[in-house]
Amino acid sequence: MQRRALIVDDDPAVCEFIRGILRSTGAEVLTLTSGLEAQVHLREEKFTVALLDLRMPAPDGAELTRQTRSSGINQRTPIILISDDQSSAAVSLAFAAGVSFFLYKPIDKTRLLKLIRATQGAIEHERRRFRRVALRSRVHLVFGKNEWEGETIDVSLNGMRVRGPAGLTAGTIVRVSLYLSPDSKPIVGLGLVMRLLNGDEIGIQLDQLTMAESGRLQSFLLPLIFREGQQEVSTRVLQSVSDSR
Repeated sequence: MQRRALIVDDDPAVCEFIRGILRSTGAEVLTLTSGLEAQVHLREEKFTVALLDLRMPAPDGAELTRQTRSSGINQRTPIILISDDQSSAAVSLAFAAGVSFFLYKPIDKTRLLKLIRATQGAIEHERRRFRRVALRSRVHLVFGKNEWEGETIDVSLNGMRVRGPAGLTAGTIVRVSLYLSPDSKPIVGLGLVMRLLNGDEIGIQLDQLTMAESGRLQSFLLPLIFREGQQEVSTRVLQSVSDSR
């Protein structure tokens, strides 16, 4: 997947300096000098990393971070806040807003590259969280006074897609019992109906599992996710060899 970076700083020279460094790593880069413009792009486009200036006309980097963390497709995108303010108050403000890393000006190329490499682990973790594994498992939903027994279509570390009952709407909280194998007790927790698909398919987010239940889900799914990832790499290699002939 193409890495896509967002740089927001009201100093065009800083934007161009960072842009050159990131493009040398193969990333696609969007630079902006306005926080207002950045609001729109952060709402509508997915980025693999965002670098935001702490001090610029409103909304500044801290406020953009708070907005991004509150909702939207970049909630978990690694955010690097850049600033010439090295006070403890500025650092506290940055991390309270939800930033991943803090980078001081003048920007050191080596330090920036180290931070970008550090974000790759977070990006890979995020990919695994949302990677769907085709899986037909029994699932039991309880919502209000209603109960429903059915089957999953696919499952990820973050949620699942099921062929669901009529009457559920986006925003409904459901109690989920997910039976990953006949011989083990179900994974139980609260889920949130996020969207309705193709008439009878429902997307359910599973962010409200306990740590123990989340750990059980990871133990089951991660080997399947890694196996699929290895198969995809092998397929791409074979295709590349075939294309080069």
